[in-house]
Amino acid sequence: MTTVAILPISNASGEKAYRTVAGDKQSVGKTAGQALDALTDQLDETEFSGLLVIQSFHPDRWFSAEQQERLSELMHLWRLARDQEQGLPPDQQEELDQLVEAELRAATVRTATLMQ
Repeated sequence: MTTVAILPISNASGEKAYRTVAGDKQSVGKTAGQALDALTDQLDETEFSGLLVIQSFHPDRWFSAEQQERLSELMHLWRLARDQEQGLPPDQQEELDQLVEAELRAATVRTATLMQ
């Protein structure tokens, strides 16, 4: 099963949007659902069969406000680099990847907590 992360972001004008990521595929939408739909269009049926957990994206004990803020900053830099057909510097890309993984781990713990 492919893991899909849905992250809140802000676009260039400061409006809230969502970015979905699954492996090397990603999409952006005005809503989490729109971003997920755009991503699933890129995945074949064997890659996404679907368990969906939606989180409110408020800081908590598993993913702090500071982590959320840094993730947002790095996503902004990533979008700027992408728009210029470039990548992030390796240290920033590594930090972004680590934050995405940390948020995924946090979501996993939240899910386990909800299921108890």
